[in-house]
Amino acid sequence: MRNYNLSDFDAVLAISRKGSFRAAALELGMSTSALSNAIAKLEGQLGVRLFNRTTRSVSLTEAGRRFVDQVTPALTDIHHALDTVRSQQETPSGTLRINTFATAGREMLAPLVIAYTRRFPDVHIDVVTEGNLVDVVAEGFDFGVRSQKLVPSDMIAIPIGPARRIAVVATPTYLAGRQTPAVPADLLAHACIRTRLPNGALYRWQFEAEGQPVQVDVQGPITLDEASLARIAVLESVGIGYFMESDVWRDMEEGRLVRMLEDWTPPLSPLCLYYPSRRNPPAAFKVFVDLARELARSARDR
Repeated sequence: MRNYNLSDFDAVLAISRKGSFRAAALELGMSTSALSNAIAKLEGQLGVRLFNRTTRSVSLTEAGRRFVDQVTPALTDIHHALDTVRSQQETPSGTLRINTFATAGREMLAPLVIAYTRRFPDVHIDVVTEGNLVDVVAEGFDFGVRSQKLVPSDMIAIPIGPARRIAVVATPTYLAGRQTPAVPADLLAHACIRTRLPNGALYRWQFEAEGQPVQVDVQGPITLDEASLARIAVLESVGIGYFMESDVWRDMEEGRLVRMLEDWTPPLSPLCLYYPSRRNPPAAFKVFVDLARELARSARDR
């Protein structure tokens, strides 16, 4: 009787779900070549090809589709059984996977993720940041972190921080000799760092006055898709930037950046850790939720 590895079956499902060896390898925390070799070995053991491979795409063969359809329920049961056993662990261990976006990742890293790893060093945390909102269950994540208004309604959500704010900023050097914007429309007379969304669209800066939304399609010399890059451009006095307050608060505190239009940027919804309901979750999962609730209580008490 041939010996099969559970991880190989998980790999088949990951490739089927992602439609790519590279994306599946990233999810599984292994190299693309190692994943390809594991699948080739499994196919050799089974005596059938599970995937059609070309230089541009990967798809299931008919045998592969039948395999995935039949093995998925069994693997789900096995992982539930493993979760039940792990829930009895005295010392949490294993891996937790979290999906979020870059700014939220920076906000939660120290108070939640690093604090957790210091308490439970036997647990590995894999944080994936991306702009698009994904189905955390279908993509194999334990948790998601998003703004409260973006959390799916069927998820359990824990606010993990206070209300957030937008900060519109520029350097004193940029503003020297220029009139500081007093209302959002004044931005049209300035160079601004434009933002490209994950879907390719250009972001229109959002403001609010007396409950009414205001959008400004700013113009400027550079378009970027990541806040850390935009911060560099603004600090180089290229123009005005639009950030989550947490990304530039130290720059404002130390005088490198000057804030403007603060009356037009009311509080936003807080970040939430969210997850699906699980029976007998692993100990690592349970204590992570406990720490998130502890963080939520401390945020409320501020």
